[in-house]
Amino acid sequence: MYALVRSGSFSGRARWQAVLPVDASAVIGSLLVIGAGAVVLGILLHPFQVRAVRVLEGYWDRWPATAGLAGVLTEMQRRRRQALSARAASALRGGVNARRVAADAYRRMASGAPEDVLLPTALGNALRAGELTAGERYGLATLSSWPRILMQTSDRLSEVLRSARTALDASVNLCWSFLASGTLAAVALYDEPVARWAPPASFLLAAVAYKGAVTAAQAYAGLMHVVYDLHRFDLLDALHHPLPEAEEEIETFWRVSQLLAGRSDAGLPYDHPRRSAPDHVDGSADS
Repeated sequence: MYALVRSGSFSGRARWQAVLPVDASAVIGSLLVIGAGAVVLGILLHPFQVRAVRVLEGYWDRWPATAGLAGVLTEMQRRRRQALSARAASALRGGVNARRVAADAYRRMASGAPEDVLLPTALGNALRAGELTAGERYGLATLSSWPRILMQTSDRLSEVLRSARTALDASVNLCWSFLASGTLAAVALYDEPVARWAPPASFLLAAVAYKGAVTAAQAYAGLMHVVYDLHRFDLLDALHHPLPEAEEEIETFWRVSQLLAGRSDAGLPYDHPRRSAPDHVDGSADS
C-alpha cells in the first residue's frame, strides 16, 4: 500500500523510481511511517480478530447478499464429504494400498464437521469439528463448557493451545492482508501491463495463507479434544461436584451442561468440604 501511494499508482502511471528512498533521512522516515502504520493498524483491528476468523469460517447467513452463496458452498462441502465416504467404503474392499486410501478418507472426514451441521468453508468445518464434538463425547456441551475447562488446563497444554491459536490467527490475518493487497493492486495497476502479475500473486498467497489457517484450525480442534480427555474431571472439581462412577459419567456431564445452560434444577450434588477450624482461635501458639 505504501509503495503504491508513493509511486502515484492511484492517480495515473506509476513512477516506481519514487518508491525507493534516496538518502538516509528518507529511509528512516519510510521505516517510521511503515512501522507506525503497522502498529496503529494492528491496534485498531485487534478487537475484530474474532470477527475476521468468523467471516472466513462461513457464518454468512445473516447477510442477504451472501446467504445464497453460503447455501451453494455448503452443498459443495456436503458432496465432498459424501465422495470421501464413498471412496473409503470402496477402498476397504481392496488391498493394503486401498486401505491406506480409506484411512486417509476417514481422517479427512474426522477433521471436519458432521454432515448435518456443515459450514460453507473448510476453515469453518475444521473449527466446528472441535466445537461440536470435543466435549459431546463425554456428555458436555463444548460451547458452554470450553471457557471453564480451559481455565483448568495444565501450563504445558495451555502453552500448546496458545501456540496453535496464534498460528491460526496469524494465518487468517495474512489471508486478509493478501486479499486486501491484491484488491488494491488490481485497482491501482489495472493500466500497468508490466505489473499485472501483482494482483494474481497476492490472491495466490492469500489462498496459501488460507490453507495454512485450515491446517492450524485442525490442530487446534484436535487439542480441544485433548483438553476434555485430560481435564474434564478437573472441571467437576472446580465446580465442586463429586466425581461420578464410570457408568454415570455421561449422565453427570450432561447435567453439568444443563447447569451451564442456566437450568438450576440439574440435580447435581454439591461437594464443598469445609476446612477444619484451627486449634487456637485466640491467637496463641504452642511453644
